[in-house]
Amino acid sequence: MAEEYLQQFVEETTWYNDILLGNLLPTNLWDPLPHVLQTWLRNYIAGTLLYLISGFLWCFYIYYLKRNVYVHKDAIPTNKAMLLQIYVAMKAMPWYCALPTLSEYMVENGWTKCYARISDVGWLPYVVYLFIYLAVVEFGIYWMHRELHDIKPLYKYLHATHHIYNKQNTLSPFAGLAFHPLDGILQAVPHVIALFLVPTHFTTHVGLLFLEAVWTANIHDCIHGKLWPVMGAGYHTIHHTTYRHNYGHYTIWMDWMLGTLRDPEDEGKKVM
Repeated sequence: MAEEYLQQFVEETTWYNDILLGNLLPTNLWDPLPHVLQTWLRNYIAGTLLYLISGFLWCFYIYYLKRNVYVHKDAIPTNKAMLLQIYVAMKAMPWYCALPTLSEYMVENGWTKCYARISDVGWLPYVVYLFIYLAVVEFGIYWMHRELHDIKPLYKYLHATHHIYNKQNTLSPFAGLAFHPLDGILQAVPHVIALFLVPTHFTTHVGLLFLEAVWTANIHDCIHGKLWPVMGAGYHTIHHTTYRHNYGHYTIWMDWMLGTLRDPEDEGKKVM
């Protein structure tokens, strides 16, 4: 890519840094830092705030404002369990933020297929590319997640950290990022790999990476949304109790095609 075109990515990430860091920290603390460290710091602060604020609001709504409406009081996790999840996530957060920092660095240097403006390709190609990007991410996360279960050392030393939450009363929105750092990074890597395969709008990529924090909070709240074909919390709760089903991320398609799908509606019928 031409140097002047790549400069658009640098200007965009610099703008993000200026907005967040400039409003939250004294200038002398962050302005002297190299651009890549400013980007990591911005990602770290933004990721932490998004995780804590969205998790707190989600828990406050479903466990207190709507107590016994969405989740029976006996299934509400203890404050101790949620604080442990926050502790695990906060230990991993500095490492998580290395991945979006790396992806932004690669985009700024022209190593990916990212483009800066939707007008560069047009709205129809943007939508088509977005669907392909999401399909690549879905495929990648399914297999990464499945191998974290199937390869015993990976499960024992990485993924088991997340699967100590294996009952409804131990799962909460805060469990969404409570992973071993390398586990969390591996499951997000398909977002970055897709940048090398599919022309991707840079701002959309950044937004989708950070929306992962909200999505993972949603699929750990144990509330079955019944929105086909979305791989919502009803499906993911089964994953946490059987360990061998529902590896998918956004949708049920990969599990359906590969025989690992277990439907929460069927589980309800068995209980009855």
